[in-house]
Amino acid sequence: MAKDLFSAQANEYAKFRPVYPPALIEYIVSFCKEKEAAWDCATGNGQAAVLLAEHFKKVYATDISKTQIKNATAKDNIEYSITPAENTLFDDNSFDLITVAQAYHWIKWDHFHHKVMRVTKPGAVIAVWMYNLPSTGDKAVDDLLLDFYKNIVGPYWDAERKYVNDNYTTVAFDYEPLPTKTFEIKLDWSRDHFLGYLTTWSATKNFEKEQHYSPVDKIETPLKALWKSGEVKHISFPIVLKLGRVIK
Repeated sequence: MAKDLFSAQANEYAKFRPVYPPALIEYIVSFCKEKEAAWDCATGNGQAAVLLAEHFKKVYATDISKTQIKNATAKDNIEYSITPAENTLFDDNSFDLITVAQAYHWIKWDHFHHKVMRVTKPGAVIAVWMYNLPSTGDKAVDDLLLDFYKNIVGPYWDAERKYVNDNYTTVAFDYEPLPTKTFEIKLDWSRDHFLGYLTTWSATKNFEKEQHYSPVDKIETPLKALWKSGEVKHISFPIVLKLGRVIK
């Protein structure tokens, strides 16, 4: 079963996590033969589900976190439920598309693959994607972030984080490859939003549980010397997309 690492920070997750570019979803959907139903697995607060809802008659969005689902964005054609990725009870041959956004590394791929093969229609599309560290365009800030990532919270990442560091090149993805494409999340953030984003990391929460204070405190003072209050920086998150077709 997938790990539930984000219930504790569900409110922060909804507020501070970056949203995905519509162009990413449009590209993925362009490979779908039909647009009746999509399943957004490990939906979190529904960031991808909301975008999918613009293209599909029905979107089913699942997560193992009750608090994440509670914070999810509601739409008439999205049905949220608390369901593990590897243990769904959806009917056979139900979906034209399955997506997993920024969560595939937490899933048990062999069990999930079995479910995918059962609940998808023949020729359905599966898309998983991830982003790693952002760039602010300011080398000093980016270096400070990298130090925070590696040296302060580095020991507190779960083992599965290695797949993100590998840009998903080492994950199991046993589907017929479809052509991928490079996408980027582009945002304008204040210093406070940037710090808020760091509070959503699972490694940050793991640090807090063990040390009883927030590791973000360690970066806040040096960051203030580099990033003025009220200043907005252009943030970029490169996206790695793996896209496949289900053959059965």
